Amino acid sequence: MTSPKVKIFAISGSTRNNSSNFKILKYISNYLKPEFEVAIFEGLASLPHFNPDLDTDTPPKEIISFRNKIIDSDGVIICTPEYVFSLPGSLKNALEWCVSTTIFSNKRTGLLTASASGEMGHEHLLLILKTLEAKFDDTTQLLIQGVRGKINEQGEIVSKETAEALENFIKSFENHFL
Repeated sequence: MTSPKVKIFAISGSTRNNSSNFKILKYISNYLKPEFEVAIFEGLASLPHFNPDLDTDTPPKEIISFRNKIIDSDGVIICTPEYVFSLPGSLKNALEWCVSTTIFSNKRTGLLTASASGEMGHEHLLLILKTLEAKFDDTTQLLIQGVRGKINEQGEIVSKETAEALENFIKSFENHFL
């Protein structure tokens, strides 16, 4: 009898089609052990703007669905670009819908920022997920600077250093489950 798969919910912070962040999530999903099943969320742009007046016992249906995907997962991976020295508004919006919940509390989480620079965006990502009480450490977070020169159009990692960093990230993330 086979054991159930470890369910990972992956979120790209970019709403751009075939973004570097989406490619990295695809890359990770292809290299995780077969015991893992990754679902990449593609509805970030369709989430309604956060409004505390709507964050009640009956939030919008898109938010219920988004939250349930986090709840039903064993872990979450977020890979995001940096926009104007911070997180993209669409990702921050999604995370704001989680503040009044405990769905990230002790949720095993991998955090990647892949951008031109990314330092400030990565710092903000870590701070927000720490505030949400997500479970991550130095080995399950990664900053990839100059990402466009490190991944090609087909989603292949062309930088040996980046491939090694992603391999280490993947192993560390897996070790939190197996």
